[in-house]
Amino acid sequence: MSEQKAVQDVYPDDYSWCYGCGKLNKDGHHFKTKWHGDQTETIYTPEPEHTAVPGFVYGGVIASLIDCHGTGSAALALHRKNGHEPGDGTEPPRFVTASLKVDFMKPTPHGTALKAIGTIEEVHPKKWKVHTEVFAGNTLCVKGEVTAVVMPDSFLQSTKNTNP
Repeated sequence: MSEQKAVQDVYPDDYSWCYGCGKLNKDGHHFKTKWHGDQTETIYTPEPEHTAVPGFVYGGVIASLIDCHGTGSAALALHRKNGHEPGDGTEPPRFVTASLKVDFMKPTPHGTALKAIGTIEEVHPKKWKVHTEVFAGNTLCVKGEVTAVVMPDSFLQSTKNTNP
């Protein structure tokens, strides 16, 4: 059995420049979202420069993790609803963020991998809500919610010649 692909691994190059999850952004975080049963999962270890105060992760990195995890999770859900899985040769849908909510429950310690776990809710055929919990080890540190919408065709057309 081959290793499960992350949805970000199979986005076409035109969609792969995001600072959070774009495989072609050499300076980005390269978040990768996969299925984990009926939920989604992104695992990420913050870099030393992602410090808020010594020993703790900068909240903006965590918000970015929740944002990209949410849009990637929505893409996985719609792709699966359409009868596909990442890597089956069918291009997955691409989502953009309509709303992002982040609640910091506890300070997030630096030096450990963070695990974002997503629970997906379909709101409309082109609008999905992803509830995310971010853990450091077994400690729930952050809860987030992303409302993601299918990227309109005009979005890509208006940015066609602006990739770095």
